[in-house]
Amino acid sequence: MSQLQDSRSQHDGDQGEAIKGEIRKYLGYWYWFALGVVLALVAAFIYLRYTPKVYTTKAKIKILNKTKGLELPSAAFVFNRSNINLENEIEIIKSYRIVEDVVDKLDLTMQFFEEGNVLTTEIGDVPFQLLKTVSNDSIFTSSSYAIEVLPKAFKVTALDSNQVIEFPDFESTNTSHNLPFELSKSQFIDLNKYVGKVYIVQLHPLSSVTRGLKSAVEVSILGQASDLLELNFKSQSKTKNERILNTLIEVFNQDGINDRQDISRRTIDFIDERFGKLAKELDSIESGIKTYKQDNDIITLETDAELGLSQRTLAEQELFDIEQQLMLAGLLKETLSQPNSTSDLLPANIGLSSTSINGLVDNYNALVLQRDNLITSAGENNPNVMVLNAQISDVRANIFASIESYSKQLKASKSQIRRKNQKFASKVYSLPAKEKIITDITRQREIKQSLYLFLLQKREEAAINLAITEPSIKVVEYALSQGAPISPNTKSTYLIAMLGGLVVPFGIIYLLFLLDTKIKGREDIVRLNSKVPIVGELPKVKSEHLVFSDPEDNSNQSEAFRILSSNVNYILPVSNTGKVIYCTSTIKGEGKTYVSLNLSLALSSINKKVLLIGADLRNPQIHTHIDQDKHKPGLSNYLHDINFDWKESLIKGFEKHPNHSILLSGDIPPNPAQLLTNGRFTKLIEEAKEEYDYIIVDTAPTILVTDTMLISQLADATVYLARANYTEKNLLNYSKDLAETGKLKNVAYVINSVGASKSYGYGYNYGYNYGYGIKK
Repeated sequence: MSQLQDSRSQHDGDQGEAIKGEIRKYLGYWYWFALGVVLALVAAFIYLRYTPKVYTTKAKIKILNKTKGLELPSAAFVFNRSNINLENEIEIIKSYRIVEDVVDKLDLTMQFFEEGNVLTTEIGDVPFQLLKTVSNDSIFTSSSYAIEVLPKAFKVTALDSNQVIEFPDFESTNTSHNLPFELSKSQFIDLNKYVGKVYIVQLHPLSSVTRGLKSAVEVSILGQASDLLELNFKSQSKTKNERILNTLIEVFNQDGINDRQDISRRTIDFIDERFGKLAKELDSIESGIKTYKQDNDIITLETDAELGLSQRTLAEQELFDIEQQLMLAGLLKETLSQPNSTSDLLPANIGLSSTSINGLVDNYNALVLQRDNLITSAGENNPNVMVLNAQISDVRANIFASIESYSKQLKASKSQIRRKNQKFASKVYSLPAKEKIITDITRQREIKQSLYLFLLQKREEAAINLAITEPSIKVVEYALSQGAPISPNTKSTYLIAMLGGLVVPFGIIYLLFLLDTKIKGREDIVRLNSKVPIVGELPKVKSEHLVFSDPEDNSNQSEAFRILSSNVNYILPVSNTGKVIYCTSTIKGEGKTYVSLNLSLALSSINKKVLLIGADLRNPQIHTHIDQDKHKPGLSNYLHDINFDWKESLIKGFEKHPNHSILLSGDIPPNPAQLLTNGRFTKLIEEAKEEYDYIIVDTAPTILVTDTMLISQLADATVYLARANYTEKNLLNYSKDLAETGKLKNVAYVINSVGASKSYGYGYNYGYNYGYGIKK
């Protein structure tokens, strides 16, 4: 648990240090931030000084409810909400027709500007009388005129054609010209105050000004459940803003009033026209009722109905009686037609109305009775019986004939009565249709009468509305301009300028840091390779040819190398013989020779015997610091010639360092790797360790040649050079790998040129170009 807390605290501390490091990195460029802020504030001041001031003006109106009459309460009424469509009202306010009327009333096709030394500002009017002599509809193209006030005249220049006209005594009517306006001096204004000033007059087509004003006017709703509208307009002139908004409100209000007055007038005209038509229609309806009654013999519908029903009842009764007689006659005929009916009596008085048939039936029954009596006494063959049978047959035939004749007579009467009944029935049946027609005509008359009365009422209402028309809006707040301009905003401009003055340098520096892949100091090395210690940070000097030649030197450079020598001692193992220190780097130019030389001098300054060996056989540089010949015999000669004594080639390069010796690299060999591994270099180190306290070896860079790795096992410590603003960060991974794999022993970093805050553009290549030919 404690380990976890320790790791967390360590992480927080590292993070805090990283943040502090970033802040310090940017604070090193504080002068750029200060310069950026100063330049931004100056630019903001110039911008505010010469940018036209724009003012905003606002007005508020309430849209009145235009609905009238007795209306059923709607949901909006129940919940006390407005049923006015404010979006429609906004579109009407900003309509081309309304805005064009405003432009025409205010004569906005003409604009005025005052010309300054740098800035030309729009103004509401000029300090003299200017009368436009052309109508708005006759302006088809834009034109501009400059009016300069001279001591005794107006000087007008047509900017489109460069035509110049002067009007003496400030009066243009005395001079012939083709300008679209007349100029004169105002009796209330002293023009001597305006001498030398130039005013610009611009004329624009009505359509273009209207479209511009239409898009510039802003109308918005104040709240969701509100009937209030806010009108907003911006320009360089407060007076112009207020005139435009107040006129727009006036025109919109009058437009609503005119609409309702037009409705009232049209209503009255329509009703007057309908009155004449309704009078004619009512006369036509009355005449139609009269003609219909005459054509259909109608007195009243009730009387005609009563008469028709009584006649129809009588006809139906007669038809019933005839049907009864036909049925009785049919029954009698059926009786006569039955077999053996000659011996039977016929029914008498069955209800037949025919006296002849009833008489024949009575006669028949009498003959049948007489015959039956005679048969009883004399028998059937009696001549008298036979005579009676013959008479009965004759009477029977007469009955048949009478029935047929009577039936035909009844059927004829039936047909006649049926036709008569149908006539009465049709007369009765036609009464509802006639009544319907009369009712329809009467209804039309009543409708026309009620419509006449309704229109008469509406005409009176329209006449009243026309005489007293209420306004369509209520002005809540007339046009009111703000005191300070909305553009440019002074506070916001300065604030943005200060922010920009900080952000722009920060962004540039950030990009430089982002694109800069070189190390800057200790933090970069610790971040990339925290396991290898850093034993020294050397300040940047103007020239690396300056060496630690005076043991008593107290410069920053000298103190830095003294600190480096002390720190190196801490990483060296305890030994009774001399200690071997390698100085190497990744690439050329990181200062390993410079550090090797000065480190050896620092150790020599504390009375230690020091040997500096130039082991960079491919590109030796020590000779440049001590003014020696590059080809002076040295290490390469010793490695190549077994008879060569290295002690004879030692150089005392510094008078004040008697304990300091130098073994130069010697001639540049073609095969340095073979020479370094032939065993003589090991022998040299072993011999030197017996005579010297410290052996400083200036080795070759490690990135492309293996010279240093071939002899690395002989070192007690390896000082690895990295140069600020020169060494690439990704190259540290190479040195990290050498240390972790043991290819270099006891590695410690030394940072060269610390304190440089920016890259000075050192050119380098990742390749380490060495010559392989021996130069003579």
